[in-house]
Amino acid sequence: MPAQAARSLHHPLARALLALTFTTGLIDATCYLGLGHVFTANMTGNVILLGFGIAGGYGLPVVAPLVSLGGFLAGAAVGGRLARRLDHSHRTHITYALAGEAACLAVAALALAVVNVRVGAFSAYAVIAVIAVAMGVRNATTRGLGVPDLTTTVLTGTLTALASESPAGGGSGRGTLRRGAAASSMLLGALAGALLLKISVAVPLLAAAAIAVAALLAYRTTVPLTPARAAIPAAPSSAARRDPPAGQA
Repeated sequence: MPAQAARSLHHPLARALLALTFTTGLIDATCYLGLGHVFTANMTGNVILLGFGIAGGYGLPVVAPLVSLGGFLAGAAVGGRLARRLDHSHRTHITYALAGEAACLAVAALALAVVNVRVGAFSAYAVIAVIAVAMGVRNATTRGLGVPDLTTTVLTGTLTALASESPAGGGSGRGTLRRGAAASSMLLGALAGALLLKISVAVPLLAAAAIAVAALLAYRTTVPLTPARAAIPAAPSSAARRDPPAGQA
């Protein structure tokens, strides 16, 4: 299935991953612009920001990136256990992962809507942790799927492949559409998130939760419950077992 998703953006798995890539922009717009310069999906940027914060003098936080990293690692551990327990059923695995992500995002959005969450306060750290756990589960899930260029949260390798494997880079250009779609999805998600923040800090997260649910429902309606099994040869009859062909007695 990952190989099929890599070949065509029309594959339901590819569509689901592109939808999640879009929500990455929504989620990190909320966290970086609304919760105090911290990422919960892009851990590369988060580690860099943590280094800047430790250096001091730039007004960047230290606690928030640490909370995000801790939540992300905890979520990734949960995602790893989930993948191993449900490795017999791809559809069930995706269902649990997306349902869990949607639930975490909805809880975080509800908290932002009803609680006066202030940057640097415990309430903000709690919201950051919940979102980071959801992103950790998602990253562990997409890592296990292994669809090229559709990791949903990281674009460095995707952009590298886009340029290095293009005709200008001496390559065939194969996969350009998939890579371009991934980069465009995250860009549009970040733009949408920044615009929705002008309404409320909770709105981008509600949108991300709704998209995760929509992606889950669309995926479940297009992917069979279990893969088709190969035909199993019928067992030989009792008469055949009693009377083997000549030379085999």
